[in-house]
Amino acid sequence: MTDARLPSAAESAYIDEVAEFFVEEGLPLIAGRVIGWLLICEPQEQTPAELTEALGVSRSSISSAMRLLTPSGLVERTRRRGDRHEYFRIAPDGWSRMLMRRYAKTTAFREVTERGLDLLADAPAARRERLARVADLYRFLEAELPQLLERWQAQQGGSR
Repeated sequence: MTDARLPSAAESAYIDEVAEFFVEEGLPLIAGRVIGWLLICEPQEQTPAELTEALGVSRSSISSAMRLLTPSGLVERTRRRGDRHEYFRIAPDGWSRMLMRRYAKTTAFREVTERGLDLLADAPAARRERLARVADLYRFLEAELPQLLERWQAQQGGSR
């Protein structure tokens, strides 16, 4: 195991602030708290037992949070040679990977909105308007996000 420590009162308040942000984004509180702690903990890799102790939650709560956080690419599971423990950390490129996964869903939802517009092809314009606005937004995002992400990656490549 590592020499992990518990968060201070100020760090706990910060963890809760991060958690509240993610609760507003639809994540459970514990998942948000895990993100908050993994952003500031030392060492950066934490075992489930260390997360349980630091956050004062059950092991099953940590397991549930990890089932939500690892598929997005934000949090990754790691192992160390010769160590039977598994560790979790914020992936070095986790935030951009998470956004890339969200971006990939942009096209899929744009297609859903266009099927809805086809369905309502003969409906009055007022009935189609809500859906048309969403379709326009997703067309815009689909066109603009790739360049934005490319600029971000170029900036990161040049600044390291």
